[in-house]
Amino acid sequence: MVTEQARRGPEDGDVTRADSLAREIFSGVANKWALLIINVLGQQTLRFTELLNEVEGISHKMLAQTLRGLERDGLVHRTVYAEVPPRVDYRLTEPGAALRDTVNGMCAWTRRYLDEIEAARRRFDAQAGIKSDAQAGIKSKDG
Repeated sequence: MVTEQARRGPEDGDVTRADSLAREIFSGVANKWALLIINVLGQQTLRFTELLNEVEGISHKMLAQTLRGLERDGLVHRTVYAEVPPRVDYRLTEPGAALRDTVNGMCAWTRRYLDEIEAARRRFDAQAGIKSDAQAGIKSKDG
C-alpha cells in the first residue's frame, strides 16, 4: 500500500502562521535548551552524560526530551552501540551544524549587547519601581 504525503503549500513555510510546519519547527529549536545543546555539540560527538555535565542547569528528563525533539527534526544524530554498559553518542547533522552557525551568531550578539541590555533593564526596572535582586537583598548563587 502506498501512502500519499500531504502536499505542502507556501503557507507551511510561514512562521507567523499558527498552523504552519515552519512555526512547529521554529518552536522546537527556539528554546534555551535546544540552543544550548546545539551550541555544546558543535563539531564534537558527546555522550548523554557529557551533555548533561556541559549544559548547566538542565535536568536529565529535559535533556532526554530535547534530544528526542532535535533527533526527530533531523538536527541531531543518535548512535547506539551494542555494548555493556550501553553507550549512546550524539552529534549534529548537517542541518544541525548549519543551525549552529545561527546559534553562534546569537551568542555573539548577546555578548556584544550584554552591557546595553543590562543598562536598559536597570532603567526600566527603576522606572517601574522594580527592585533588582541586589536591592531586594537576594544573594546570587555565586555570592
